Order: sequence, then C-alpha cells, then structure tokens
Amino acid sequence: MRNTDPDAPPPLPRLGAGHPELAALVDAARHGGTPLVVLHVDIDHFASINQNMGIEVGDIALETVGQRLQTLIDDRGRVWRHGSDEFVVAVPDAQASVVYAQELAQRLIEAIEQPLTVLPYTLFLGAKVGISLCPQHGDDASQLLQLAETAVRRASHVVHDPVQVHAAPALDRAQSESTIARQIIDALPNRELRLRFQPMISARDGRIVGMEALIRWQSPVLGLLLPERFLPIAERLGVIVQIGDWMLERVVEQCKLWREQGFDDFFVGVNVSTLQLLEPDFVDRLLARMQQAGLPTSAILLEINESALSTNTQSVYQAIAALRHEGLGLTLDNFGTGNASLGALVRYPADILKIDRSFINAAPAGNRETAIVRAMIAMGHQLGMKVIANGVETEAQLGFLRRADCDIFQGYLFGEAMSAEAAGQALRRRYLRSELFAASTTDRTLLLVDDEENVLRALVRLFRRDGYRILAAGNVRDAFGLLATNEVQVILSDQRMSEMDGTEFLGRVKMLYPDTIRLVLSGYTDLATVTDAINRGAIYRFLTKPWDDAELREHIRQAFRTHDTQRNREAST
Repeated sequence: MRNTDPDAPPPLPRLGAGHPELAALVDAARHGGTPLVVLHVDIDHFASINQNMGIEVGDIALETVGQRLQTLIDDRGRVWRHGSDEFVVAVPDAQASVVYAQELAQRLIEAIEQPLTVLPYTLFLGAKVGISLCPQHGDDASQLLQLAETAVRRASHVVHDPVQVHAAPALDRAQSESTIARQIIDALPNRELRLRFQPMISARDGRIVGMEALIRWQSPVLGLLLPERFLPIAERLGVIVQIGDWMLERVVEQCKLWREQGFDDFFVGVNVSTLQLLEPDFVDRLLARMQQAGLPTSAILLEINESALSTNTQSVYQAIAALRHEGLGLTLDNFGTGNASLGALVRYPADILKIDRSFINAAPAGNRETAIVRAMIAMGHQLGMKVIANGVETEAQLGFLRRADCDIFQGYLFGEAMSAEAAGQALRRRYLRSELFAASTTDRTLLLVDDEENVLRALVRLFRRDGYRILAAGNVRDAFGLLATNEVQVILSDQRMSEMDGTEFLGRVKMLYPDTIRLVLSGYTDLATVTDAINRGAIYRFLTKPWDDAELREHIRQAFRTHDTQRNREAST
C-alpha cells in the first residue's frame, strides 16, 4: 500500500544525527541573522492506527501529513520526520515572537486535522506542538530540540491547549490559571492590552468590506498571548466586561480616525461577551459613544458567539432586540460549534452568519463537511443573512466557497491580524489578492486527469485540435488545485489512480463543483461501481479504453453541449 504515485513529492528527510541544516539555521540566528522558530509536532494517539489499520496505512498517513506541513511552510522553512510519528519544523522569520509561533503552530495543527483518506479508511488526526525560539530560548540546535520536545510533552497534559511554548520553571508556575487570573486583572490599568485588525473580503471582487477587531495581551511575564489563553479566565472573573468596554472604546476611536481619512465604506466587527449583553445600560452607552464620535450605526458590527444564545435566553433576547431596534448590525460568530438550536436563529435574528473555521478547513476534503458548509450558506441566505467564512487559508478553499455563493471571506489567505497602521495601509489599497477574483475566461475548459503520463499526453494532443482550453493533472491533488483556480466545464478522469479511483474523485467534485460535467475513461470496468456512481449523479458517462478518437471527441462535444443547456436553463429560471 505504499504510495507509488510518480508525481508525488519525495518523502520528508529524517532529522539525523548532527542535523546540519538545522544547525546552520541556528548558527545564523545566533550571529544576528533571522530569528528562528523550532516546532516539535507530535501526532495524537497514532499508535492505534498502526495497531488497528496496519503499519502500511500509518506510513502513508504520515507521508501525507508531512506533505501538508511542507506545503503550508512552503519555502519559508524546513520540515523533517523525527521519531515514529513526530515532525520537526524550523522557520526563520523576523517576527519570530511567541504569538507568531503560536499562530504558526495552530495553523500546522489545523492542516493535520483535515480529513485524511488512505483507502479504504478516512482518518481524523490531531496533534500537539511544542515551541522553542532562537536566540531567546537557546543557541544550540540540540538544546532547542530538547526544549521544544519538553514543551510538547507538557501539551499532552493540557486538555484545551495543544500548543505549548518553552518556559523556565518559574514561567511554568506563572502560566498557571491562578497567576494568569491575578495578572489579567491588572492588564487594563497597566496598558498591556493590544488591538489588532483582520480584513474581511468581498467574494465578488476582493474589496475590503470590513475589519474584525481582535485582542492580544502583552503580558510582562508571559509575552504576547492570544485571546483563547486569557479571555475564558477573564470571563470567569467578570473582568471580560471591562476588557470588552475597552475594546469598544478603542474601536470607536479608530473608526472615527479612519472615517476622517476618507474610509467610510466598511464596518468593524467587535466581539461582545454574554456578560456585556446582560449589562442594563450596555446599549445606551454604546450608542452614546458612537453618536459622540459621529459614527453611523452601520460602522460597527457586534459579533455574538453562538453559545450566548443558549444561556440567559430572555435577558440576551432583550439586549439583542434593543440593538436591532437601534439599527446596530449583529453577526452570529462561530456558527456550528455551540449548543444553540436552529430555533435560536428565528428568535435571535442576525445580519451575518459567520461559519467557524473548523468547517472551512475540512470542507474541501470531506463530503460531509462540504455538504454542511453548503447547507449553512443556503440557510443563511434563506433567512436573509450574509455569510462570512472564517479561516480561509488556501485557494482551494476560496474556490469552493465562491462556487457555494459565500458572501465574505476572512483568513490568512488575505491577511493576518495586523496593527491599526497596517490595517489603514490595507484600506488604502481597497482590494486584497485581486488576482484571485479576476474574471474567468469564457473559453470552454476541459480538465484531463490521468496518472499515466503517456495517456495524459495522448489525450492532450487529441483534444487540442478541437480548440478547448485544456488543463492536465497527473494526480487528484493537482486536479483539485486546478479546479479551485479555474472555471472548468467538463472533466475526463481515469478510473484507476493511486490516490483514489475516478468515481470517488468525481463524487467529491460533484459536491464541490456540481455544475461540471464529469466523465470517466478506463480500461477497467467494475459494473457495480459504475452503476452506483451514475445513479448518484457523480458521473455523466463512463467510457472505456482503448478509445476511438472520433467517438471520444464526440462524447466531449456532447458534454459541453449538455453543460451549455444546463446553464441556459438556469439562466432562464
């Protein structure tokens, strides 16, 4: 069951004795060069996969995980296999701070958590990450590896925090909840809180239509912390009310400044906690503050976590009703992860539905997730809401979401959380990654998928004479990439491929791009599989090898005519 795909990238190298490449990166950082982030990645409970599904399945899964990590890191750093089910990642970066490392580690975990198919299994993996920084924590490769490994072992004992940064014993004690609780109380008076902004992008043309205000805590002991580290404790202590009030005050000030600079065609989203909503004068104070700054109610959009709808229902309803009455917009945040029932959407009407990033990460790879995301978008539109997809990081995700008619995108593909100054520079540009939204060609585009290079070349030569725009992929992974970035009308796929068979591939394509016309070409005929695929609508037609050139060209011409007929029918309804 080893992956023998000739187009697959070579397996990751092992981090052997002496690790000269890592030593070179460390040496550069030690002598004033680019600082270095070292991450030790440990796959959760991987031994059970080897025991229950076989070592060969486990090996292929680890190869796929390694490829995902290398794709995410790209040419910014290096990835190595380390131990049986562990990886080491080294990334030189001028912004090699604790918060940068934590965000990078979280992105690595999200890549690993995407469903992974090793036929006949679909695996759902998790991971822990330990972090060390050079030169902050050490200036020797072996020392940094040991510190990162110690940190990942600590992560295995922390239920809700799979990312751990190396800390001296004194800092280990400081990171306890009781110490964080004592420090967060002083964060406001000591001016330790920071505000960051992440762009929200129109699905139509890449224009910035909003910014989400995000909070960071610059602790003098713990460094820069992400909100999930301290906000739950702040909410438990009640300090979240003061923090939330501080955020709203700063957002109003920043909105006023941006409007004075001429930026008045976008909104700023601000998270509001349940405790804030339950304050009797919350609505009046917010409106007074906005009126004093000369802001219209459309300038600020309040984001309410879905979980707020399942607690203190009457009081929360009254607060939301008052906000709606005054014309303030509401976003239902993290939709799909809370305990609120669908009935809550009727009782608590919102303007925008924000789909949680966990669904966006998984959707392009899994049929169930794809169906759920499509259903969320359709439901939001039926209820008169716009839909934001949070956590958009790849062009494949963007392509899927655009075809699913999602309205707004937010995620690393368009920008990380940034300072107000950097956000202002983005607003001056107005558009981010506009090349991703360029009008697609009106040419008839045919995608050919076959893992036999000679067959693929023959097909390209055959159809080139008919004037099609031809895209060719030697594996399923590349095919999904081409589909995400091109408008394709007809797909002709081989049936027997190393990653998955053609009918399974086209079944996934149907979920992602249902308007395509999908055909299978194969010398291997499994009548039951073909019949099932046709009955499910996964494929339009099954053709056999060896083929007759004239007949095959006619089948493809008919497929394009079928696509045109369907498109005209939809346009007339």
